[in-house]
Amino acid sequence: MKTIYFAGGCFWGVQKYFDQFDGVEDTVVGYANGRTENPSYEQVKASGHAETVKITFDESKTTLTELLGRYFRIIDPLSVNRQGNDAGTQYRTGIYYPEPEMLPEIEAYVRKVQDKLGRPLAVEVKSLDNFYPAEEYHQKYLEKNPGGYCHIAQRFFTGRK
Repeated sequence: MKTIYFAGGCFWGVQKYFDQFDGVEDTVVGYANGRTENPSYEQVKASGHAETVKITFDESKTTLTELLGRYFRIIDPLSVNRQGNDAGTQYRTGIYYPEPEMLPEIEAYVRKVQDKLGRPLAVEVKSLDNFYPAEEYHQKYLEKNPGGYCHIAQRFFTGRK
């Protein structure tokens, strides 16, 4: 099993989106790469954390490159600190890797996207400094609240696993 961390705006939809794919074994929403230890949702705005989804995946069923491709389908990689109607540093986009050997694959993919768009991306690529799971009511939020807000277009939720 491997783990990667994606910040892509509000974490509710990002979690629901990745939960539908074969090879994604577990997802947890939380707060990554901020200044304070174990922040609450109310503290995230001022803590420097990004709303992030921890994705545990089985490399025999899906690859990091496949996950990166899926990630870039649901974000605006040129938008700074904003996805959909959510704005603020906590909604920035980022790829946070826990293992240094993941970096070359991530950098190659990001470079490919940047070359295609012809502009610098607003996606952070950094090693994971810290990650704190969000409160329980945020976990699988859109499963518990099907009508909840999500910046990701409905067409990306296919229901397949």
